[in-house]
Amino acid sequence: MAELSFTQEELDEIEKIKAKFPTVKAATLQVLWVAQRKYGHVEPEVQQLVAETLDLPAAHVHGVASFYTQYYKEEMGKFVLDVCTCLSCQLCGGYEILHHLEDELGIKAGETTDDGMFSIQEVECLGACGYAPMLQVTNGVYVNNLTEEKADELIKNLREGRMPEFESMQMPKLEKRNQAAS
Repeated sequence: MAELSFTQEELDEIEKIKAKFPTVKAATLQVLWVAQRKYGHVEPEVQQLVAETLDLPAAHVHGVASFYTQYYKEEMGKFVLDVCTCLSCQLCGGYEILHHLEDELGIKAGETTDDGMFSIQEVECLGACGYAPMLQVTNGVYVNNLTEEKADELIKNLREGRMPEFESMQMPKLEKRNQAAS
């Protein structure tokens, strides 16, 4: 990888981020986002750049980057499909969806398609247990209550450049409360 650096504009953004927090360490997450936005991932060299920019130990930045699945530690596909396989998703078919996507895309979790279009990751809880099984597309939109047909439609739409739209989900308790109030 060529020598890495932040532009002056990015450094100015980083200074604004640092100013929001009482310690520089607290800015690590947001500065990693700046780096990932620029490079598409936070490989060890990018983590080192963040560490040097924040004047923090590289081990600290590596620890933060490696803890969160949202930070990509290697080059990824254009669309990253984070398939949740925590208990709720697992019980509702999360692994079946993961394996279906692997079969459809011809890759295993942790891999990227040859055309660089898709990467699949198996991730722990994305915090949408009530809508399991679910996945997240490239740290963005959640796709809930997945079925194999819904996963196929998602792949087709992403290939055609159409991102899934935000899906509003009703909370069962809130739905009951709203029904009682009307």
